[in-house]
Amino acid sequence: MSDGDESSDADSPETGDTEPDLPEEWTVWNDEPGGRRILAYRPDVFDADQFPAACMPTLYVAAGQPNRPASEAEYGRTNVWRVEFFLEPEVELVPARTRDTRAEAIAEARDLAAAFARGELDYRGAYQVPREEYLDELDELTGRADPERGRES
Repeated sequence: MSDGDESSDADSPETGDTEPDLPEEWTVWNDEPGGRRILAYRPDVFDADQFPAACMPTLYVAAGQPNRPASEAEYGRTNVWRVEFFLEPEVELVPARTRDTRAEAIAEARDLAAAFARGELDYRGAYQVPREEYLDELDELTGRADPERGRES
């Protein structure tokens, strides 16, 4: 392929909703062949009844530089892939990262999903204006609640 990416199972659109290398809480939400991939955290509870759908932690793998219009990157013709991790549409958990190939960007997204699942990423720190009640509920969902403080341990 012209993006320097070899075909692999990680790039296959037939991965379905789950993928063996992803933590069980994460789902492949969308996988365009050779293009964008979206990973979603617990879409079963971010359904507007239990948690707001717009607040679903989401990892994006896409062609092109971060903070640039998607139209600037043509799939199959880009030499950079970005990984972005959002807690909400305007709340980025970690700064966008770039990789040389789609496969490397997918591996980076998997690593971030695993770090999130292990409790290694501080989602409370990503909010400029903390939403304590929501974050306490997210602590419960992710297993990070400290019974004495009701917060991340």
